[in-house]
Amino acid sequence: MQSKVCKACGFIVLDLSEAEECPVCGARSFEEQEQAVFKAGDKTDFAEGEKKHIPAIIVANTCGLIEGCRDAFVTIGEVIHPMTVEHSIQYIDFYLNKKFLARMQLQSKNINPGAMVHLKEAAGTLTVIERCNLHGAWINEVEL
Repeated sequence: MQSKVCKACGFIVLDLSEAEECPVCGARSFEEQEQAVFKAGDKTDFAEGEKKHIPAIIVANTCGLIEGCRDAFVTIGEVIHPMTVEHSIQYIDFYLNKKFLARMQLQSKNINPGAMVHLKEAAGTLTVIERCNLHGAWINEVEL
């Protein structure tokens, strides 16, 4: 998958018309990368490495905190990804219809690799990209 990537923070641009300023760090320096992000080769039979890296997305149609929104919960891996100094998920990025929504920065200890967002929109494609410090960025998406 051809992508533009922020040279400063690793943000992956999904909507190429928005590649002027990084929405995460504000940098204006991007580079094109051929394999900036990986996706599952076969969603019914994940390879062993994919089992620890593909974001699993669950969308709840109602929210317990904010009226009129939907919650998107993400865990990293069918097999839970390790969170050690040597091997961990650095961040989880959320996009709606290829537009960046939020980044959840993760520490390598005392936390499991997961995050959630409250969505205002009721329809569209929710995309999640996670970055493993050893195995790169991995993507998954669901239709709302």
